[in-house]
Amino acid sequence: MSDDELVVVQTFSDHFAADVAKSALDAAGIECFVRSDDAGGEYPGMAFGNRGAAIVVRAADVERAKEILSAEP
Repeated sequence: MSDDELVVVQTFSDHFAADVAKSALDAAGIECFVRSDDAGGEYPGMAFGNRGAAIVVRAADVERAKEILSAEP
């Protein structure tokens, strides 16, 4: 991902849900990553206490990413 402005597009209560959302964005060609403070997945409870797992995208992709994530069941 380049030096473009990065934006949190959605936050999830657990890493699994964030990974599912990331997969949907990846399939749509939107570069993104999951940001969480859970010791690399070793302590998943830490992410909940630290505001969950966030999906981060480029500012230019925010609207498209929101559309894709809102279509997820």
